[in-house]
Amino acid sequence: MSLIAVGGLLLLVMLLLLSGGVWIAMTLAICGWIGQAFFTTTLPGKNLFSAFWESNASWELAALPLFIWMGEILFRTRLSEQMFTGLSPWLNRVPGRLMHTTILGCGIFGSVSGSSAATCATISKVALPELVRRGYDEKLALGSLATAGTLGILIPPSITMVVYAVAADASIIRIFLAGFLPGFLLMALFSGYIMWWSLRHPEKVPAGESGLSLKEKLRRSGSLIPCALLIVFIVWVLVAGWATATECAAYGVLGSLAIAWSSGSLTWRNFWDGLMGTTRTSCMIMFILAGAAFLTKTMAFTGIPRELAEWVAAMQLSPFTLIAVLSLVYLVLGTALDGISMIVLTSAVVLPMIQKAGFDLIWFGIFIVLLVEIAEVTPPVGFNLFVLQNMTGKDSNTIARAALPFFGCLLVCIALITVFPSIVTWLPDALMGKPR
Repeated sequence: MSLIAVGGLLLLVMLLLLSGGVWIAMTLAICGWIGQAFFTTTLPGKNLFSAFWESNASWELAALPLFIWMGEILFRTRLSEQMFTGLSPWLNRVPGRLMHTTILGCGIFGSVSGSSAATCATISKVALPELVRRGYDEKLALGSLATAGTLGILIPPSITMVVYAVAADASIIRIFLAGFLPGFLLMALFSGYIMWWSLRHPEKVPAGESGLSLKEKLRRSGSLIPCALLIVFIVWVLVAGWATATECAAYGVLGSLAIAWSSGSLTWRNFWDGLMGTTRTSCMIMFILAGAAFLTKTMAFTGIPRELAEWVAAMQLSPFTLIAVLSLVYLVLGTALDGISMIVLTSAVVLPMIQKAGFDLIWFGIFIVLLVEIAEVTPPVGFNLFVLQNMTGKDSNTIARAALPFFGCLLVCIALITVFPSIVTWLPDALMGKPR
């Protein structure tokens, strides 16, 4: 049986297990076991244990539960309500009003956490209940959160960018700088769609308050100051290099607890509930990560990603046709692999092809990060879909359908940076000079 046929068989098994209600993490692990047991000569049991340990025994991953706990604190105290109360007067005249907080929140938090899962889980915990309570469309909120959560890997710092820079032997600082303008462009596209949708469905957008004086707006915005200062502090110490992402997450938890305590909204009950909610969400995400890591090992042992990349190389395509075909290949891989694995398993074959075609490696890094973002919201292994499914109880396919318009925004962003590559390269060239 050819490797492509093996990949199709594993994908079919995965779809059958998911549709049968098997746990997501177990589905990934079962597919990995089948692939190794029947299509390789390696021992699946040994690789299962190593994959589960390696995927979770990570210092960087320690930031995940801490950021989720920060979101739980904001959600279970009055802080999230105060944040929305402070923002609402300034968004009254913008079509979509408070729905834009999902995009702004994911963009700001993504720059701090560097993790798609942490961004999606934290902002969803804070924003989704408040938006639904205020009468906003839940489907639009779910779609925006699923896709805007991926900003965590596009707006620096980003672990995915670091992995690509190492694989491509490229400057980490240049690729970090290259991510800012595409990140802002993607946020603008997401917000633009929300505005367009709100103008087409005005009956589904709650009425805003009118006639508020500037003094009243400023008074209400006072509730934003503590949380805004906390976010600015976290971003500042991270950008200045004074703290790692994990240390910033710890500062965020301590700051959130201090703000909640000073406002009188922190009780032993909501502290304990937040801790238990964090434990459940973190274990769910880490279990899925472990299953995905085992499936990734199976893909590496079978050689399916390399086979796909070599198949593309053998086609001798023109530069832009090559980019189009690679996009399709990475979209297919995104249905079964996490983003970092996609980069690691294909870089040895793909990067020489890209250099030969005359594309800038920094530009291609942002291009591939955007494709990884699409993979995060592509069934059946869309990680942000899993996070929202476990947090809301909604089926992942329902969330994927809600995310389709924002999925289109991602494709538009990819098209724009392909036609206008200076969107990616201008900032690093302007600040560091053009590479020789």
